[in-house]
Amino acid sequence: MNQFIITDSEGGQYFQSYDSIIAVIRTDGVIELDKDYWDYSVTTGRYRNRFLGEKKKETQKKIDQGIYKLVNLN
Repeated sequence: MNQFIITDSEGGQYFQSYDSIIAVIRTDGVIELDKDYWDYSVTTGRYRNRFLGEKKKETQKKIDQGIYKLVNLN
């Protein structure tokens, strides 16, 4: 109920949990995660995993490899 997927006018998709943007998939395929909130709670993580289509371990690996960027989305 407190998690949302928002699509912008250009087709980018944002995952929002409560009042915080957690992740964005840009139209060019770049994925950015909020540096402070991407792993905020178990519930946020569950919905983030659904949004990205992967488990936390895969997400962490992509962060470590520089595939996903940690940025300030809020």
